[in-house]
Amino acid sequence: MITSLVTGGAGFIGSHVARHCLELGHKVIVLDDLSGGFEDHIPAGAKFVEGSINDITLLESLFEKYQFDYVYHLAAYAAEGLSHFIRRFNYTNNLIGSVNLINLSVLHKVKCFVFTSSIAVYGAGQLPMLESMVPQPEDPYGVAKYAVEMDLKAANHMFGLNYVIFRPHNVYGENQNIGDKYRNVIGIFMNQIMQQKPMTIFGDGEQTRAFSYIDDVAPHIANSVNTQAAYNQVFNIGADKPYTVNELVQVVSKELGVEPQVTHLEARKEVMHAHSDHSKAAGVFGAGKNVSLQEGIAKMAAWAKVVGSRASAEFENIEIEENLPQGWAKKEKAIN
Repeated sequence: MITSLVTGGAGFIGSHVARHCLELGHKVIVLDDLSGGFEDHIPAGAKFVEGSINDITLLESLFEKYQFDYVYHLAAYAAEGLSHFIRRFNYTNNLIGSVNLINLSVLHKVKCFVFTSSIAVYGAGQLPMLESMVPQPEDPYGVAKYAVEMDLKAANHMFGLNYVIFRPHNVYGENQNIGDKYRNVIGIFMNQIMQQKPMTIFGDGEQTRAFSYIDDVAPHIANSVNTQAAYNQVFNIGADKPYTVNELVQVVSKELGVEPQVTHLEARKEVMHAHSDHSKAAGVFGAGKNVSLQEGIAKMAAWAKVVGSRASAEFENIEIEENLPQGWAKKEKAIN
């Protein structure tokens, strides 16, 4: 039987990838420290191990015990904007933790290492984002992701470790941590509405993103190990059509049955416009479902209504507070 490790499998994208791996007939081991995920998101049939990708002793025992055929690495702290202010934490978890897994994958002859990177590696001013472009990340999160990509290429060159790298973007859907105020704007908006608070927008709301429904992303990640043409390649993956945050406000409000109420916060230093080209992925994996924004948000809203709102946890270890965006400072009063 094929045995696969899914790191971050209690999280959002990871839990969906784990489910699709099970459907492909894999024996799935989920490793997650539950810092951003939830045990009830882990699909039935997967074996759950609670722990960190920085626990070398634990990792060594898992690789020795299960002799994984494939590693799907989705464990990361993916708050891109916050990464400027938690640099040490970002690199420890998103870079060093990844290298721990790469080392063991080389040592144990893993057949393929599937890594979820991010379009954050591209930086600003490269539209549409193409895999052939030279990445110019502008924040520590993107820097860490690109460093892991380069390390995988080096490991392939030196040791023959096969990899598939995906650069998803603005993914949303069921199992998202809607209580995380630092990332995932759709979940933030839904959580705020269910708490009867106004939706908070940084700046004028004219920044654009191509919001990607989970079912257009997770199946391709899971099945990539069965597609030889994908090996040792990098793929953008996600939705094609960008929307402004202001347009997003209207769609989310409609699906939750409320009139939109918005509070504008001071603009963050972020990439204003981000969308990528997906022709390479379509050529290798075929066309996805292409779930529309309205349909995807309707599905997520139905799920969110069932699970209810979640308290927004404060990140406890801010390393630099200078220029911290409004609303992110610890114990800052809520904006009504």
